[in-house]
Amino acid sequence: MNLFSHENINFDVLRKTAFNLRWAEVPEGVIPLTAADSDFPSAPEIREGLKKFVDSGYFSYTPKLGYPDVRESVAKQLNERKNEDVNPDFLLPIDSAARGMYVIAQTILKAGDEAIVFDPVDFLFVKSTESAGALPVRFPVKLLKDGRMDLSDLESYITPKTKMIGLCNPHNPLGKLYPKEDLQHILDLAEKYDLYIMNDEIWSDIVFSDNQFLSILNVDRSKNHRVLSVYGFSKAFGIAGLRAGCIYCSTGEMFERLVEQSAVMTTAGGISSVSQIAMKICMDQCYYWNEAFVAEMEKNRDYALSRIEKMPGIFCEKPDATFLLFPDISGTGMGSEALVEYLQKEVKLALVPGTSKFFGPGAEGHLRICLSTSHEILEEAMNRLKKGLNMLLGS
Repeated sequence: MNLFSHENINFDVLRKTAFNLRWAEVPEGVIPLTAADSDFPSAPEIREGLKKFVDSGYFSYTPKLGYPDVRESVAKQLNERKNEDVNPDFLLPIDSAARGMYVIAQTILKAGDEAIVFDPVDFLFVKSTESAGALPVRFPVKLLKDGRMDLSDLESYITPKTKMIGLCNPHNPLGKLYPKEDLQHILDLAEKYDLYIMNDEIWSDIVFSDNQFLSILNVDRSKNHRVLSVYGFSKAFGIAGLRAGCIYCSTGEMFERLVEQSAVMTTAGGISSVSQIAMKICMDQCYYWNEAFVAEMEKNRDYALSRIEKMPGIFCEKPDATFLLFPDISGTGMGSEALVEYLQKEVKLALVPGTSKFFGPGAEGHLRICLSTSHEILEEAMNRLKKGLNMLLGS
């Protein structure tokens, strides 16, 4: 059976277990293209490997810095697939990429500091900055004609209080990849003003065939000491509920600071044995699943774009990566939250509004659509979106 066929989705299970705005949290009959999670079951190797581990009967304490073979497997894939030059000795498994962002922010920032956060971007950049008592300074994202972000004014947002720049690459929710010259520009600013870069690469294994991911760690290695990176397994391998992630840096001194902030040495923090087992299986055995999943998501992207371009009041840029769309709905005359409420009520379609709560004020006038479902569900969702817009605009 095709791993990503409609028949391979167990909706009975999803309606009990898929939370965070998805199937378990919406009324019966509503299609949720909401949180960035997959409707498809994880790779069979993950399930089989976890069963074997559970059947051993032991759930002992783990090494405080994580299983050595897990750290080595993750570093190996980051290096071989993305040429990131990661030292496994400076890589810490942690309970989710989100938690990793908090640890990085709290390691670098203190009360009164500032961190530059792109607007729009995933809300965790703001939340992690605020968790350290620092002020997020929003840099408004403007797209150039070639689809790149305009970073020409980024330097003007740096003040004596700035200590960190947040980088989401690939970008959520825009689905954009950063070209080499833009990554070099961010590195050069960090070096010039003695800043650190929080480098979120959780989407770096969801890149479509017409593009190629370039890590900031593979641009100018003389400046890699400025970069603190976070990676997770929820997007690329569909294991969000296992809360599996890692953070990594390039110096022993910085790694010690991250470890101290993470509280893993006291056992108050840390990642479970089960999650680490899943991480290693993902890295060692499941990239075939990831590659097939990305190919399926590319089909979904192209299909959804072909439908949206024929709908009234909505326009969507073609994303380079992620399994998300972020269409502009300003042509409808409705705000993001109002349109989301309208679509759920009138056509039973749940989407994420482009509001400050999720992405920052720069997201207003947009919706985010998650594509990680079957073609059949996506087709019905597009039918409902078209119906809703036609009803609203009288087309």
